[in-house]
Amino acid sequence: MRTLAFGGDLLTHMPLVAGAQRYGATTGVPYDFGPMLAPMAPVLGGVDLALCHLEVPLVGEGQQVTGYPSFHAPRELAGAIARSGYDGCSTASNHSLDGGRPAIDATLATFDALGLGHVGTARSPEEDVAPRLYSLDGVVVAHLSYSYGFNGYEPPADAPWVVDRIDPAVIARDAAAARAAGAHLVVVSVHWGTEYQHDPDTFQRDTAAAVTAIGDVDLVVGHHAHVVQPVEQVAGTWVVFGLGNQLSNQDADVKRDGLTVVVTVAGPAGGRLAVRSIEAVPTYVDLGTYEVLPTAATLARPDLDPGLRAELEASQARTMATVGAAGAQIPLRP
Repeated sequence: MRTLAFGGDLLTHMPLVAGAQRYGATTGVPYDFGPMLAPMAPVLGGVDLALCHLEVPLVGEGQQVTGYPSFHAPRELAGAIARSGYDGCSTASNHSLDGGRPAIDATLATFDALGLGHVGTARSPEEDVAPRLYSLDGVVVAHLSYSYGFNGYEPPADAPWVVDRIDPAVIARDAAAARAAGAHLVVVSVHWGTEYQHDPDTFQRDTAAAVTAIGDVDLVVGHHAHVVQPVEQVAGTWVVFGLGNQLSNQDADVKRDGLTVVVTVAGPAGGRLAVRSIEAVPTYVDLGTYEVLPTAATLARPDLDPGLRAELEASQARTMATVGAAGAQIPLRP
């Protein structure tokens, strides 16, 4: 039996970047995102594999740090991702091409230097088709990543492989390659959906049906809507439609809600694994500090500010109601 955690979108709007500068002024680095993600460390440290979704590329050589609508995130974000307990991230999103190939190259090189895995964007055709495999004491987990599109940008004509677009035929090819490479579990991350809409849209429904019909796919995890979406089974395969924002400066309450899921998988020794259970860890961004607060653990603090307590209680209630909207019994993880 193994446990895996998946987190929502990481988005570096400029007010959040300014917050990282303020933290860095006391810790001696240009940008310190560590305090923002630190509250998640107990959750991420308690699983065998933790995977995030980096929606924005890191700043490339000769580029400037920028926010919405074209993101170039400080490279220091990757260090905070690693220190918080993540083992890797999916990187295919509608913002993957914001900084072109220089930003993709910088993102993946920075991840490599920190020992973080990555999938969804690539520096070569060979890297694009190579399965991203994580070995957990003999159990091999494959991670794949795809996006619906790229905000009007297109991959260079001479490098169409720099980012992966959602295509069931390509996903089937990649999942088969991952299985052939020894994967006992194949997880597909998809960047999809209608922004700020809790209900999965027609494209999500149709894509979920197509991807869950691929025999090699064991779990589908979605991002992009910036609000939490339901978790349910489609044709017998679990689909986490949308994890909302993990870290952002979006200020509406529902956009401050996030979801980390902890998935337990099991199977015969040396054989294919299957999802046995999914637990919900609702999160909430405190815009005063930009801390990502796991609601259940934070609510257990006796010294919690009453105003923040009320916000967290409301956030947790919204998230749990949405997660189980399709009738799935997804328990709250303490």
